[in-house]
Formats: sequence, C-alpha cells, structure tokens
Amino acid sequence: MFVVTLKFSENKARAGELMDGHKSWIQKGFESGLFLMVGSLQPNMGGGIFAHNTSREELEDFVAKDPFVAENVVTAEILEITPARLDDRLEFLAA
Repeated sequence: MFVVTLKFSENKARAGELMDGHKSWIQKGFESGLFLMVGSLQPNMGGGIFAHNTSREELEDFVAKDPFVAENVVTAEILEITPARLDDRLEFLAA
C-alpha cells in the first residue's frame, strides 16, 4: 500500500486554473481501483492519498500525470508501506 503526499509548492497560486484537471485525475484514480481515499492535509498544506493494487513504478507514472504535479503546484512524495498487522476490515491490503 502507498501513502502519497501532495504538498503545495511555489506555484500554489495556479491551483484554481488546474483544479478541473486535478479532479479528473483523482476520478481516474478511483475508477481504476488505485485510490482508496483522497483528502486534504491540514492546515491547507495540500493533499494526501491512500493507494493500493499497483506497483511503485505504475503509481509514480500516474502521480506524474496529475496536472498539479506536472505544473509544480504540489510536490509529490510516495511512501510505500508493507502492512505487518491489520484490522480485519483492512485485510484486503495484505495481498
């Protein structure tokens, strides 16, 4: 499983003009089964994503296609987590 942080960078002011493309990119992440959760980093620092069912390389390629990443509105960091213990509700992440 992966945690992706998208922290605002020097082009944060361009977020409004790129928001439709960013939302479309998020929708593709959910439709493909890649994203489990997307939310905001507080206070107003950017966004965070839980992703699974992919390789690091595929996720890196997908993240690079986010208009916010491509236009340097955010800086992306991908953290890979190998679950060692899971609540029963999250067993699907063990695969």
